Amino acid sequence: MKFIFAESLIRMIYVSRKEHFNAAHKLYNPTWSNEKNQEIFGPCANENWHGHNYDLIVTVGGTPDPDTGFVIDLKKLSDLIRQEVIEKVDHKNLNLDVDFMSGKMASTENLAIELWNILMPKISGISKFGRLHSIRLYETPRNYVDYLGE
Repeated sequence: MKFIFAESLIRMIYVSRKEHFNAAHKLYNPTWSNEKNQEIFGPCANENWHGHNYDLIVTVGGTPDPDTGFVIDLKKLSDLIRQEVIEKVDHKNLNLDVDFMSGKMASTENLAIELWNILMPKISGISKFGRLHSIRLYETPRNYVDYLGE
């Protein structure tokens, strides 16, 4: 059975997938003195690193596929996130072990931007009806960033 959607009733809908990973990093600007790094970054500049339990929420917006009712197959989205992101960052040092963070300040803001750059073109390959809408990256339960590709 093929379902027909009335064009006037279809609105943009957003679906999200949440994944989790653990990673260490250090916030440190090598052009600054140790004192300035400590002043600006505090304990986040710890020379022996520190870690977070990150939650990543990837949101795809679009209209439902008339055959499946999906904007995106969430199993495929989960597999994509795990393959392209989680396997590369989980239990890693973002400053030392993660190629796409090389030479960048390992802030949550920069990490979210890099995750967008990785996922955006690949999501269009698994969904004809959706596109990447946002990346929400929780560094702690109270601190997170949203990136909308802007």
